[in-house]
Amino acid sequence: MNLGIYTFVENTPDAETGKTLHPAERLRNLMEEIELADQAGLDVVGIGEHHRSEYISSSPAVILAAAAERTENIRLSSAVTVLGSEDPVRVFQQYSTLDLLSKGRAEIMVGRGSFTESFPLFGKDLEDYDELFAEHLDLILNLREHEVVNWKGQHRPSISNRGVYPRPFQDKLPVWIAVGGTPQSAYRAGALGIPMALAIIGGEPAQFKPFADLHKRGADEAGNDRQPLSINSHGFIAESSKEASDIAFPAFKVTMDKIGRERGWSPMTREQFDASTSLRGANVVGSPQQVIDKILHQHEIFGHDRFMLQMSVGSISHKKLLKSIELFATEVAPVIRKEKFAVEV
Repeated sequence: MNLGIYTFVENTPDAETGKTLHPAERLRNLMEEIELADQAGLDVVGIGEHHRSEYISSSPAVILAAAAERTENIRLSSAVTVLGSEDPVRVFQQYSTLDLLSKGRAEIMVGRGSFTESFPLFGKDLEDYDELFAEHLDLILNLREHEVVNWKGQHRPSISNRGVYPRPFQDKLPVWIAVGGTPQSAYRAGALGIPMALAIIGGEPAQFKPFADLHKRGADEAGNDRQPLSINSHGFIAESSKEASDIAFPAFKVTMDKIGRERGWSPMTREQFDASTSLRGANVVGSPQQVIDKILHQHEIFGHDRFMLQMSVGSISHKKLLKSIELFATEVAPVIRKEKFAVEV
């Protein structure tokens, strides 16, 4: 199983000190976190795209390009690219360039996005939300198959016999689809022969099993080989369960309560948070052994090929994030990698 981390590069007031880092300092810290993940042997790092004041990740490709020059082995992915509001040609060119810089370590993870700010920002109509994603996905898949492109769309100007450059280092630039709560997206990913990342950030993971089943069914019915599945979750690791929860909860609460005020959710309580960290809960927070148990428990449900952990849900100190990454890479990953997972075909 591949193991990795992802972040939206939150830069909110620290729950302990109340201070907010200068964005330049937050990005310097992020480079050190990615560098450690690479040196410690994690497989992949992802940078999500957001266009809100509490995040500084509106340009994931730029961040990943900086990381490419400070790393050697770790794969570099968006997590996610909000494809409906992006120009697919520019996305392909940016990640092809990243692929060249990193000598074949780039990936694109596309999705609809959990926020909608990018649509009015880039002049897109939210009424076209679904159509834009489907059309832009079709174009980006066309771009990776053909150097000279002929393509017609409704929302983006058509392309007639135009070359798109540079071409990536890899023969075929990997494209994943990130899915939250849309069954059609899971089926479509399988039908298109594309790996799927399933975001599980609430409820019980077992409730998401139908999405994995739809992904496999889509592949089967289209005559495609089984495609990789990633489980992407919120979490944090410390030496003990109590320490992990004591560090993670205040930061989680700041972030989730802010989103909750916008969406009509009740404030998060410590009891709710602790319940979410149980074996059958969504948040992967705890000691290394608890995290191992949870990943293996979820593998019994999903049979997934990759697991990615978002440790910075809200602002957690750089030192504590580094320790969490270290524990993930040195104590969790070796145990998971020793497991002989059966591949479902």
